[in-house]
Amino acid sequence: MNTDVRKGKRFRLSLSASILLGLVLGILCGLFFGEYCRGLSIIGYAFIKLLQMSILPYIIVSLIVGIGSLSFKESKLFALKGGLWILVFWAIGLAIVLALPLTFPAFKSASFFSQSLLQTQEKIDYLNLFIPSNPIRSMANNIIPAVVVFSIAVGVALIGLKDKQNLIQPLSILSKALTNIAHFMVKLAPIGVFAISASFAGTMTLEELGRLNTYFITYFAAALFLTFWVLPMFVATLTPFKYKDILGTAKDALVTGFTTDNLFIILPILIQNCKDMFQKYKSEQKKSSSFIDIIIPVSFNFPHIGKLLALLFILFSAWFYGNPLSVTKYPAMALLGLLSFFGKAYVAIPFLLDSMHIPSDIFSLYEIAAVVTGRFSTLLAAMHLLALALVAASAISGLLEIKFKKILTFAVTTFALLGILITGVRILQNRVLKYEYTKDKVIAGMQLLLDPVEATVHKTAPPGPPILRPGQSVMDRIQESGVLRVGYDANKMPASYFNADEDLVGFDIDMAHQLAKELGVNLEFIPFEYQTMIEHLREGQFDIIMSAIPITTSLLKYMPFSDSYLDLTLALAVKDYKRHEFARLEDIQSVKGLRIGIHWRYSYFHEKAKSAFPLAEVVSINSIQDYFGGKRDDIDALLISAEGGSAWTLLHPEYQIVIPKPTVIKQPIGYPVAAGDLEMVNFLNRWIDLKKKDGTIERIYNYWILGVGASEKESRWSILRNILHWVD
Repeated sequence: MNTDVRKGKRFRLSLSASILLGLVLGILCGLFFGEYCRGLSIIGYAFIKLLQMSILPYIIVSLIVGIGSLSFKESKLFALKGGLWILVFWAIGLAIVLALPLTFPAFKSASFFSQSLLQTQEKIDYLNLFIPSNPIRSMANNIIPAVVVFSIAVGVALIGLKDKQNLIQPLSILSKALTNIAHFMVKLAPIGVFAISASFAGTMTLEELGRLNTYFITYFAAALFLTFWVLPMFVATLTPFKYKDILGTAKDALVTGFTTDNLFIILPILIQNCKDMFQKYKSEQKKSSSFIDIIIPVSFNFPHIGKLLALLFILFSAWFYGNPLSVTKYPAMALLGLLSFFGKAYVAIPFLLDSMHIPSDIFSLYEIAAVVTGRFSTLLAAMHLLALALVAASAISGLLEIKFKKILTFAVTTFALLGILITGVRILQNRVLKYEYTKDKVIAGMQLLLDPVEATVHKTAPPGPPILRPGQSVMDRIQESGVLRVGYDANKMPASYFNADEDLVGFDIDMAHQLAKELGVNLEFIPFEYQTMIEHLREGQFDIIMSAIPITTSLLKYMPFSDSYLDLTLALAVKDYKRHEFARLEDIQSVKGLRIGIHWRYSYFHEKAKSAFPLAEVVSINSIQDYFGGKRDDIDALLISAEGGSAWTLLHPEYQIVIPKPTVIKQPIGYPVAAGDLEMVNFLNRWIDLKKKDGTIERIYNYWILGVGASEKESRWSILRNILHWVD
């Protein structure tokens, strides 16, 4: 009988084991099928949304029930004793978390022009974030801090009501129902984790994967440092309890929490562990025992340091995209994070990413990382609740020992150990995780996008063409000679420049080839000097100039332009570490002694720059290359187009393009035409209009300005393609 029963038993994995199995199978699936797993991300996103479904209602209900169930005496005790120490623990956790970006290795980062540069980052509206003037709107718009404030207010208001059980009881039932929903959704976690990890492993590049390791290494080091040094040693500093006894007492809860990745189920263990500690030191009192019964279950609904450590992902995400958060944004992030983490991280992280203006696409990486980091978060959370209960209960029992010498010793030692940890992790990451900068090779290796026509590229100007006959137009000469003569400036990246192969390429060079192709003629590219551009154009040295020439009043007086085919954005190129100093126009205008450089060929903007920056000195420079090459350190910023400047930063990533807000100034560019030929001008105007409408200009713009398709994206390595060779 027993043998039959044993044979009839089914082997069932625990949920945590199933999730890990889903993670492993997903990674293997991604490695096998590669980019064919991209579509699985839809299933992953659906799982995330289902998981988030019950979280916001749960925050509301659990806070109302948790706080509203307290009596006046309990709530006063909790607020005075527990509340104070909750704030202290938050301060310790946040201080360490906000120091962790120092562990991130330095790496060069630059990008092509992005439309995001034009967007004005809205200031955080703290009134709407924290004051629920319309709680329903706050809930509908997922404004978590306001929802938390509303829930706490309702909970506090319930404390003194005699018939509050009439509301608390059904809310408790609803809380259990919402918990059941969450538990059911968690049962789907193996499927969701499989889909997310398969898509992740199949599409993520090795460079991106390497940078994700930065997050893992820093997270693990911080979690272990807080769990096994900061929190238990903090308790030992303020109470009679010894460090080794605190760890010994916490052992069962820590192991269980880490193994199951479930904080809720270890609450009874934590409560008993705290009582055992007081009993061991023969300090157990009815007052401290009853307070432990209150503080652990109630503080469970408050953010613990394990949750606050998730703020590291926000800091990491900003670093990941090459634009680390300014220290000035830390207070706002910390405050928003505290209130957001009253709920689950699945809701808080997307909210914080949006608030800090970080692309939310990276949230899928958080989902993958959370499978690994979740256990360390639970480990840290268990120690946080235990330490909080021991310190607060000691304060109630009169066992708290405020000895400044011990506190100072703890603070200095912790600060020193934190410095060693940060230095060690940073050295480790710099040596193990090496980031190779390749964007300079991308811009230097770009080729023409469209099919070129036969072209001759002169490095020095050849003799000019025959003088126009009476009645002969420029277009007539082009058709008769079979050659379109185009003037170019090789220093106007990305409009016209020589790539690493010494081929003349760029936005306007592609446009020139397309124009010649449609005219049925060949091309001849002729260099020009800006000083003699007007003279040579009049003499017919070339038929048209195609090199991002700005349409200005001063130039319009001397040569006709086509209609604008593109509007460039005026910006400042500054050293990367100075980018935050130039983010707002009013900040720049208030600084004395600034030196802003302008290339001499843009003298038209000299007076405009003086007007825009009245306290700054506007300096004319001879070479843009000198500035980016570090030969003009006497200049604080260079006035340049954002589109062209972004291309320069690819070669010199130590610089960054900044568009001071709120004003965004556009500068149209067009094609100057030889001999004042209005027929040629009219033809070009119609041609530009056609190229805008048929998508040619947009396609070339995306390639040369935005960098879409600029680097050949190799197919993600996969067993299916690279080992079995079943697909090309």
